[in-house]
Formats: sequence, C-alpha cells, structure tokens
Amino acid sequence: MARWMRNNALSLAMLGAFAVFLVLQSITGWQTHNEELTEYGAATLSWWGYLGSGHFVESVFENWESEFLQMGGYVLLTAYLVQKGSAESKTDDTTDRAADDEREAGPDAPWPVRAGGFPLAVYRHSLPLVLLLIFAGSFVGHLFGGVAAYNEEQALQSGAAPISAWQFLHTSDFWFQSMQNWQSEFLAVGALILLSIVLRQASSPESKPVTAAHAQTGA
Repeated sequence: MARWMRNNALSLAMLGAFAVFLVLQSITGWQTHNEELTEYGAATLSWWGYLGSGHFVESVFENWESEFLQMGGYVLLTAYLVQKGSAESKTDDTTDRAADDEREAGPDAPWPVRAGGFPLAVYRHSLPLVLLLIFAGSFVGHLFGGVAAYNEEQALQSGAAPISAWQFLHTSDFWFQSMQNWQSEFLAVGALILLSIVLRQASSPESKPVTAAHAQTGA
C-alpha cells in the first residue's frame, strides 16, 4: 500500500486537493446562495438540495470548461509549435518523434499500438481528444447549470418568464462567464511557458535543470 501511494503520490495529491476545494466550494456557495434567497424572501436550500442547483452546477462546470479547454489546446499546440528556451517546448518544430513510430514498439506497448489501424490512429491523438471531450461535456454542464441559475435569478428579481438553454447560449452573460475563465487559463499557461525560460525549480520535470542555459529548449 505504501509503495502504491508513493508511486501515485502526485495524482493523489492533486485529486485530494480537488476534493477538498470542491467540498469547500459547495459549502461556501451554499451559504452565499441561501443568503441571496433570504434577501428575496425565498425558501432556503439544504446542502444536498444546493448540489443540484443551477448556482452550484454553473460554478463548477464553467471552471472545468476552461481548464480542459486550456489543457486540450495546450497539448495540441505543443505538438506543432515551439518556444525557444522554454522547458515546456519541444526542441524543434518537427511533429514526429522516433518513439511515436509504431514500428519501434516493444511487447509492452499499449494494445492500440500493437493493433494498428484505426485504434492506433485514434490513440495517437487520444490525450487531447479526451481532454476536449471533457471540455465539451463541461460546456454543456455550464450551459444547463447557467440557464437554471439565470432563470432563478430573473424570477427572484422581476418574476420574468424562464428562457431555454438555447436562448441562454445567445446571451452575453453566458459568454462573459466563459471568456473571463478562458482568458485567465491561457494567460497562466503562457506565463509558465515564458517564465520557464529564465526561472527554475530544482527536481521538477516542468523546469529545466538549475544549471541549464536560458537558451536550452525542453526540460
């Protein structure tokens, strides 16, 4: 067990932090939303009830949406683009690596590589594909959570009739929520790409060695 935890410590740490912060988000969001409901004289929600509310669903998925768009886009862009001196970049602008050639595969290669054909064609791009599929699912979750939250807010404030998800998709409110997250995600990745040229973190695979020249590309 100890060995398994050591071998998976990075993912366990990240997923553990995710779980803690998601629970804290749900608690603080629940308190905030109930304060808003109280201001309008509406019935408050239980914590379990809040988890299914548009307020919570929207807040979760609008963030997941931007994260997975950023990661999927980043994986794709790093396959084709170069940043000289960055630890996050390939050393040249060629798209193929020797290890990506299925003819070099060993007996322990993943089964799509050994199968060849269509499974291999999909597997060659499976990482960004799955990340972007999660983005698409999160986009839909944001849309439906967002329209539920929007309709609730409008009903509380003015008694307005609800709108459909399709109508909400065409509002500036929906796209404002998306853009404010998308821009920050790409800024953060851009900062990492550029800062890794001149800054270091010893022992991190995301950084060049401490002694590496600034002009060295790739970690």
